[in-house]
Amino acid sequence: MLPARNRMRRSREFDATVKYGMRAAQPDLVVHMRRDTEDMTDSGPRVGLIVAKSVGSAVDRHRVSRRLRHAVRGMLADLEQDHRMVIRALPTSREASSARLEQELRRGLRRVLEHAGSGR
Repeated sequence: MLPARNRMRRSREFDATVKYGMRAAQPDLVVHMRRDTEDMTDSGPRVGLIVAKSVGSAVDRHRVSRRLRHAVRGMLADLEQDHRMVIRALPTSREASSARLEQELRRGLRRVLEHAGSGR
């Protein structure tokens, strides 16, 4: 589970990140990232997940969500305080292993950070 302060909840946060952020597509997921210049009161980066019905049944979607939350929890230290990240699971993520999802998430995160000029 992600800490409450690191969870994205508002639809406008999701919309702004997807619309205006950098994007890195991977075979099983898409990573969207942007810097939030407005809401600096929160301490820490925020992460949101989009797991649509195209991924599968509710059981499949929840399984994918749990795997992604677990993977991203270990990457919070790589993000800066003003980063906002949305992870969109693609239908093929249903068959992907946890290790593969984590590897793709790391690769996507690295690509968006390098593209944004803030690579670590």
